[in-house]
Amino acid sequence: MKKIEAIIKPFKLDDVKQALSDIGLQGMTITEVKGYGRQKGHTEIYRGAEYLVDFIPKIKIEIAVATERVNEVLEAIQKSAATGKIGDGKIFVMPLEEVIRVRTGETGMEAL
Repeated sequence: MKKIEAIIKPFKLDDVKQALSDIGLQGMTITEVKGYGRQKGHTEIYRGAEYLVDFIPKIKIEIAVATERVNEVLEAIQKSAATGKIGDGKIFVMPLEEVIRVRTGETGMEAL
């Protein structure tokens, strides 16, 4: 099992959600986050004063999947989240040692 975390632009969430639904993915967790990468924030003008916005709003998607499905999930996220511009985000893949469904006590793949 693997855990996939994707950091994407907020307006791409619906596209990514639809792409994951189209490949039969059943669940995900979404968190509103802030951060920056190479773009290092941007400047805005408020009441005539210019100031630096260090952290840019992003969406973090967390998904637990069977190892065999990782490549198809990564492809779906990458294609649906891409705009071709700086700040499109990142995808991280990590090993997932155990999953437990709280309601039933099922573990491993049965819990997904």
